[in-house]
Amino acid sequence: MYRKGEFSMSDYEDRQYKPLSPWAYFLYSILFAVPVIGFVLLIVFSLNSSNYNRRNFARSYWCILCLILALLVLLFLVAVFLAAVCGIKILPILGQLSVIQ
Repeated sequence: MYRKGEFSMSDYEDRQYKPLSPWAYFLYSILFAVPVIGFVLLIVFSLNSSNYNRRNFARSYWCILCLILALLVLLFLVAVFLAAVCGIKILPILGQLSVIQ
């Protein structure tokens, strides 16, 4: 029995706050990198509250993906702008690369 003033978490709360090991972070990173399954699990884990550390890691992975996407869009826009300044028509080249004609 617990003494007065002694705090005890329930088993559910204990599982919610259980820290992830370094191997878990590594394996979750590999799992999230799998194209379709990783994307689905990334959504599930970022909305799930069974383990707060796993949820926060999935949310941080989303933030990294958004930053990478924003940087790629910015890089593409800079490349198109520089091509326009130099007189290179890059958009017709992109049109020729499409498979459906």
